[in-house]
Amino acid sequence: MSPRPVLGICAALESAGWAAWTKTLANISQRTYSLCVADAGAIPVILPADEASESAPDEVLDILDGLVLSGGADLDPASYGAEPHETTTNFKAERDRFELALCRRAIERDMPVLGICRGMQLLNVACGGTLEQDLDDAGVHIETPGQFSSHPVRLEPGSLAARVMGKERVDVHSHHHQGIGRLGEALEVTGWADPGNVVEAIEMPSKSFVLGLIWHPEEYRNSPALRALADAARQGVAA
Repeated sequence: MSPRPVLGICAALESAGWAAWTKTLANISQRTYSLCVADAGAIPVILPADEASESAPDEVLDILDGLVLSGGADLDPASYGAEPHETTTNFKAERDRFELALCRRAIERDMPVLGICRGMQLLNVACGGTLEQDLDDAGVHIETPGQFSSHPVRLEPGSLAARVMGKERVDVHSHHHQGIGRLGEALEVTGWADPGNVVEAIEMPSKSFVLGLIWHPEEYRNSPALRALADAARQGVAA
């Protein structure tokens, strides 16, 4: 049997309460992420923000075969040279710095990377892009604030996104109020909301597997996106 690849899942950093801890800063990862990684035949490892790894990301990446940039709160606009919009809230600069360092180095190493929702936005920022901080202000938002919604997405024929999903039009489950502004270097847009042109998928054709999806594929068991990431990571293990 082939060894199971190890996929790192970046943890959110949020205030939480349980038992005697009424309100504390916690590393959080929705159970759906690790379940989907396990379904895909990989080993899930949760990655909390770690200051030391900001300058030495290889220490983390050396134990991984693939990286999941998970969803969560807004990015600090300072990370892409902007001032916060009034709706940009709850950002944690320490999480941003850690994940940006991991993402940039993983791309340099050609390690498989999947960015989900915030993770897609972080992928764009890691490559020098910017974010549209409020899609409602831009007049293009397609969702109900504070709620998940389902809507169609059209994917570029022949793209990594279309190959991963197995079709060129998919119904997705998403929740976001920000989107892609200026596209990052070496990235291509390969998915759009339909109707409309909100960017829903980005990828880096020059690398073996670098994909960002604004929707939440981890909300579905046996997720094609996480299975594809595990398969790409498995190829690296076999090599």
